[in-house]
Amino acid sequence: MYHHPYVGSGPYCYANAFAMLLGPASPSTAVIEVATTGPFGMQLIGGRTAYFDAYGWNPEQGFDQALAAIGWASDTHRGATLDQLRDAAAEGPVWVGPLEMGHLRHQPEMNGPIGADHFVVVLDVSPTRVLVHDPQGYPYAEVPVEDFLAAWEATTVDYGSPYTMRTGFRKVADVSDADAIRAIVPAAIDRLGMVTDTPMPPGSLGNGVAAERLAAMVEAGAGEGVREHLMWFAIRVGARRLADTADCLRLAGFEGAAEVAARQARLVGSLQHPMVVGDLPRAAAALRSLAPTYDELRDQLVAFAARVDAVASTTLVDQRSASR
Repeated sequence: MYHHPYVGSGPYCYANAFAMLLGPASPSTAVIEVATTGPFGMQLIGGRTAYFDAYGWNPEQGFDQALAAIGWASDTHRGATLDQLRDAAAEGPVWVGPLEMGHLRHQPEMNGPIGADHFVVVLDVSPTRVLVHDPQGYPYAEVPVEDFLAAWEATTVDYGSPYTMRTGFRKVADVSDADAIRAIVPAAIDRLGMVTDTPMPPGSLGNGVAAERLAAMVEAGAGEGVREHLMWFAIRVGARRLADTADCLRLAGFEGAAEVAARQARLVGSLQHPMVVGDLPRAAAALRSLAPTYDELRDQLVAFAARVDAVASTTLVDQRSASR
């Protein structure tokens, strides 16, 4: 299957924010996103809210893992104060989040909490406003302090800690993009195996079972906000993540797995038009085609990792024999 990389807009807030902080030495946002291991799976939280990311995963779980994989580190501060943020921003840009996006009123139609997480880069703090680069498409946005504090408290975001920021970004190792992706493959295999320490709400489903259940929900009318959530957010970010996953896996030499991820990206992307126009049977059919691909992707990664281990073991034996 032919796959072409995607470059364009989309809800990639934390990857874009990391890239801004890392500067010229940053890997692509695709590598950052995939290194979180988020793209490896699907979840239906509480049997109602669908995300095309790994079962039991949320963005904060993948941040340190992604930074370590690409050779970077940072200092995380939870429960920070506005004064601490002001002092940190005086030293350089600060990565902040999760925020409740609904409190960020520089974004049109945002008038209160909507339960949506977001991440920004803070550039400066004054007594009346916080100056941010908002990767949703708003550079140098000025956020009133009271709105920023309400967003930063993030009481309506279902993960993370209030008032979290990251500072002290520093490169600790030179890591190629391909090696960064290879480093997270064992964790990706676990994600696809639905290995998680995260307590999940009753009724939560993952991977193929989640896709099948979502297909039934779509066929039944995609009510109670399901349609809106899919077409405004979940499909857009899910298809992009999977397209980036295909690119990154191919870069790292995982050709078979890359083919599966590319197929997943096409299937998720194919949901957008039918969900918008209301062709629900076509969307349900695509979800049912998606269901078996999660096991396929895991099998491909496991098989390739086994081959790599076998080659490494043979090479080590040969080196020991040669040294005798």
